Amino acid sequence: MKHHPVKPGKRALRKTESTLPAVVEPIAGGAPFLSFRYSVTEISATGRTARVRAKHARFEDGRLTSGEFEGELDRDVYERAVQDAQRRLLDHWGLFLRSFSSLLP
Repeated sequence: MKHHPVKPGKRALRKTESTLPAVVEPIAGGAPFLSFRYSVTEISATGRTARVRAKHARFEDGRLTSGEFEGELDRDVYERAVQDAQRRLLDHWGLFLRSFSSLLP
């Protein structure tokens, strides 16, 4: 489609506003009303070893801290952790489904 039926008109250039964010001064003594924590742990198994990676971030008292961890475990420890996690999940699902058992005839 080489030819467009409508052609845009000429527009005058205008100055843009500054895109820099406004500087906000910190509250004295930190900001106790705002805090959060975030963490993630990843375990993967290959061969006879299991690789563990963990990350965390935390914002408390006006300070942001974060950290990372990497290591290896024996495969037996990995298998036991997976079995425990599966058992806990099934226990929770059992409790959840048992709450609906009173609705059945």
